[in-house]
Amino acid sequence: MPLMTNDGVPFLRSDDAAFADLADWPYPQRHVDFQGLRQAYVDEGPRDGPVALLMHGMPTWGYLNRHIIAALVAAGWRCIAADHIGFGRSDKVVDPGWYSIDRHMAAHAALIAALDLRDVTLFVQDWGGPIGLAQVADSRERFARLVVMNTWLHHDGFEYTPAIRRWHAGWNPGGLFAEMTPDPLSIGWFLQVSLGAIDPAAISGIVRDRRYPDLPPAAEATRRGYDAPFAGLGKDGLTGARRFPLSLPFANPEGGAATRQAMIFERLAGWRGPIHFVWGGADDVFTADWGRAWAARFPQATFDLLPDAGHFLQDTHGGEIARLVLGHIG
Repeated sequence: MPLMTNDGVPFLRSDDAAFADLADWPYPQRHVDFQGLRQAYVDEGPRDGPVALLMHGMPTWGYLNRHIIAALVAAGWRCIAADHIGFGRSDKVVDPGWYSIDRHMAAHAALIAALDLRDVTLFVQDWGGPIGLAQVADSRERFARLVVMNTWLHHDGFEYTPAIRRWHAGWNPGGLFAEMTPDPLSIGWFLQVSLGAIDPAAISGIVRDRRYPDLPPAAEATRRGYDAPFAGLGKDGLTGARRFPLSLPFANPEGGAATRQAMIFERLAGWRGPIHFVWGGADDVFTADWGRAWAARFPQATFDLLPDAGHFLQDTHGGEIARLVLGHIG
């Protein structure tokens, strides 16, 4: 039975027990209020350390950045990683119409203001790019450095790859992922395909027939981490996750904040602070050619290619990403 905000918005709340003893995730939940909902986040490391704000995309949560967080905290940094509403330990609104990229942007703006974050190094990937870079466009004075990984901003001339168009189609009625139900869960299994632990040919059998291959212990622990947010919530618990692919601006300009993204893209061109592009070269969604072209817009940019890293490079190469960024800072 959904809970209800004072404004009548129905939502689900994950059971804390689902997150017990997750691999490499010992962090207690904190949360801020956004429109009567809990937006969960972690805040680790010394209060007086350099500040990193780490963003996630679809269909992940703060857990995606666990290896970067561990490396930065060990180096004396303070790391904040929030879960978008509908993801992770944040509340999950069950009305599809509630979700928009503008609203996700507003939720993160509220978090940044509540914590009064300043001199921030921002790490963005996937949908964390548009949502996070909106904060830079709107509150540039809070940010000192940008780390951009396998993401984009919609604008005239941006060419959406066949891979991202297939991804969008898969979440529409009749598509492979539209059939996903979380009992038993499928999100974590899908990610194991993307992370290379499962043959891609197995995904149809997993989603449609619930045929689950055996996983090595480390991959099984990771699968559990990505499935935890949706445990026991039923199909409604995945509403927020479904809205991200259905909000891609080429198909849903309003829900995907197409006009605003294009404005952010142009405003970001004036960024004169340090900016580091770290790119997974094996990603067919946001290709290395696109990453290089974007980096070329900034004379001060660095560009590091991780040739064997895919779309979810924080998971597979998080420690290396942290070392690269710390090396650029010196």
